[in-house]
Amino acid sequence: MATPSGLIRALHRGTLGQNVVVDRIFSGIQPTGTPHLGNYLGAIQNWVNLQEECSSVLYSIMDMHSLTMPKEPAVLRQNILDTTAAILACGIDPKKCFLFRQSLVPEHAELAWILGCLTNVPRLLRLPQWKMKRASQNNEGTVGLLTYPVLQAADILLYKSTHVPVGEDQVLHLELAQDIAQHFNKKYGEFFPVPKAILSTTKKIKSLRDPTVKMSKSDPQKLATVNIADSPDEIVLKFRKAVTDFTSEVTYDPAGRPGVSNLVSIHAAVTGLSIKEVLHQSAGLDTAHYKMVVAESVIQKFAPIRNEIKKLQEDKSHLMKVLNDGAEKAKELAGPIYQEIRHLVGFQ
Repeated sequence: MATPSGLIRALHRGTLGQNVVVDRIFSGIQPTGTPHLGNYLGAIQNWVNLQEECSSVLYSIMDMHSLTMPKEPAVLRQNILDTTAAILACGIDPKKCFLFRQSLVPEHAELAWILGCLTNVPRLLRLPQWKMKRASQNNEGTVGLLTYPVLQAADILLYKSTHVPVGEDQVLHLELAQDIAQHFNKKYGEFFPVPKAILSTTKKIKSLRDPTVKMSKSDPQKLATVNIADSPDEIVLKFRKAVTDFTSEVTYDPAGRPGVSNLVSIHAAVTGLSIKEVLHQSAGLDTAHYKMVVAESVIQKFAPIRNEIKKLQEDKSHLMKVLNDGAEKAKELAGPIYQEIRHLVGFQ
């Protein structure tokens, strides 16, 4: 997830700001197959930056979280491999971080049970993700859907992580993890660092068909979401059909012109230019021509990534080895910490 250049420089020194030491960063991604444009710009490209700037970084394929929404086993297995291939192709280096599959480290689930016993149910019921996703399950909702924020807290705290890259939609979940850490510390003594957010500075990427909502893999409109493995023809079609408005000038006004502003945000993010620079370059273009400029920028950005994804997908044994090796390293780190937790709560 995005980090300001000043933060990257601070991380290089091992500190965040003047006095706060960055000991460990944790983040994760659900295995939904090949990530989309929003996943890449909002999270993955900044994971690459963070692995270069911090000495202890853990990235997890969150396969346990994926069960909160129904999945066919064969689909989930393939999605895990495809997601792994994609983030490796984007530049994640297992030599510079721990890249592993969540379910291969059983301490995640065990710690989630302990933390769940310290968590207030009404607090979970107030989280917006519960309300939103419950509606998609005919307003019934499963225990897993209700309690997965506790598992998220366990994911972070198991490694005594100090910082977590998050987008705006995950801030409340991180606040829950902070509260759980403080509650645990109050009950059992100072043990967990209270994890801090590294907030994304990338503008949230919106749906190409409805720029009032974020881009999503689950969007039923196929033209709404650009996947990083899309072919050039698919990318061109999706941007050509992107919803804008009746004004032809390219301007940046997220409230008044959300469709065009979303295109400007995408253009700026994939080129590394500022919004002001993008607008300067696009002066005189109408929105129809500008859509193709943005499409071409996205195509150029993803071409080498798309080719690398294809190569990696052909070597499943390599992908599985990367995840297994990463899980062994994660277990070596988590094991001693979890044994201390077992002692603190009275299990041993």
